Amino acid sequence: MAKKTDSPRRKLMQPAPGRMDMVFFLVTMMLLVIGLVMLFSASYANAYYLLGDSFNYIRKQLIFAVPGVVAMLVISRIDYHIFHRLAYPLIGISLVLLVVVFFMEPINDAHRWIYIGNLTTFQPSEIAKFALVVLYAHWMSINPGSVRTLPGLAPYGCVLGVFALLLIAEPHLSATVIVAGMAVIMLILGGLNLKWLGGLIAGGVPAGLLLIFIMGKWDRLMGRVTSWLNPGADARGDGWQTLQSLYSIGSGGLMGTGIGNSRQKYLFLPEPQNDYIFAIICEELGFIGATLILLLFALFIWRGFVIGARARDRFGSFLALGLTVQLALQVLLNIAVVTNTIPATGIGLPFFSYGGTSLMMVLGQVGVLLSISRQPKTEEPEEETP
Repeated sequence: MAKKTDSPRRKLMQPAPGRMDMVFFLVTMMLLVIGLVMLFSASYANAYYLLGDSFNYIRKQLIFAVPGVVAMLVISRIDYHIFHRLAYPLIGISLVLLVVVFFMEPINDAHRWIYIGNLTTFQPSEIAKFALVVLYAHWMSINPGSVRTLPGLAPYGCVLGVFALLLIAEPHLSATVIVAGMAVIMLILGGLNLKWLGGLIAGGVPAGLLLIFIMGKWDRLMGRVTSWLNPGADARGDGWQTLQSLYSIGSGGLMGTGIGNSRQKYLFLPEPQNDYIFAIICEELGFIGATLILLLFALFIWRGFVIGARARDRFGSFLALGLTVQLALQVLLNIAVVTNTIPATGIGLPFFSYGGTSLMMVLGQVGVLLSISRQPKTEEPEEETP
C-alpha cells in the first residue's frame, strides 16, 4: 500500500470543487468595505494638504481593491495544490526582490520598496512572507516529521536565516518579527521538538541583536525603544507620533466623535492613513466601534484556523494555518504599536492601511484560503503517492 503523503503530482490547474467558506468570505468583504471607508476618513485631510486632492489615497486604494477582489475570487476557484510546484519559484523570486530593494532609493533611510515607474511602489517582504509559508507547507507535507530532528530542521532554519538577514539589512524589523514568529508557529504545528524550539530562541534572539549591531542599526533600534518607554521625553521628536496616537485613542471615548470628525488627522498624527489608522478608528468610532472591528478580525482569524483544521490534506492545512498566522501577527503587531504596547515598527493594518499592492497580496492570500475551504477533508481521504 502506498504511503499516505501529500503529492504535487496531479492536475494542478483543475478548478477547486465544492463551496467556499461563506462566513470567511463575508467577513473579508466587511473588513474590506469598512477599511475603505475608514481609509478615506483618515486620509482626506492629509491628501488635500500634501497633494491638493482629498480623494488621492482612496482613489488609488480602490484601483487596487477592485482587481484584488477579482483576483481573490479567481484564485479561490484554482486548486491550491498548484503551490506545491510554485514553492521554489516563489522563494527564488522573493529572494531576488529582497536584494533588488538595496538598489532603490531609500525612504526614511530604509530600503523596503521597489518602484514601478511613477505608478506605485511595493514591498518585496509581502511576497517573501507568502513564499515562506508556501515553502514550509510544501516541505512539512511531503516530509512529515522532518522538523522533529536537527538534520531535518536545518533547511527550515537556513531559509529563515537568509530571509531574516535581508529584512534586517533593509531595515524592516516588523517584517522580520512576523516572518520569524510565523515560521516558529508553523514549525510547532508541524511537530517541532520543544527542546529545539528553546535552542532556536536562545540562539536566534542574540544572533539577531548582534546582526542589528553589526549592520549599524543599533542606534535606530534603541531610539525606538527609548521613545516607546518614555515618549514624552522627546515629545516634539521621536515621541510625537506615539503621543498623538494615544491622544487620538483617548479622544474617542466610548462612542467616538463620529466618522469624519477626527481632530488628530488634521496634521497632528503623521501618516494617519498608514500604520496608525487604528488610532483614527478609535477616535471616530470610539471604544465600541473599535471593539467591533477587533471582533471581526477575531472572527476572520478563527475561520482561517477552521479552514486549516478542515483542510483535505496536510499541505492545505499547513498552508491555511500559516497564512492565517501571518495575518493574525500583522493585526496584533499593528494594534500593539498604535497603543504603545511595543516599540514602533512599520507594519500596516490589513484591509485598512493605505497600500494597494499590500491590499492585493492580502486579498490574494484570502483567495488561497477560500480555495482550501472548497476541499474539506472526507471521512476516508484518498491515498496519494509521492
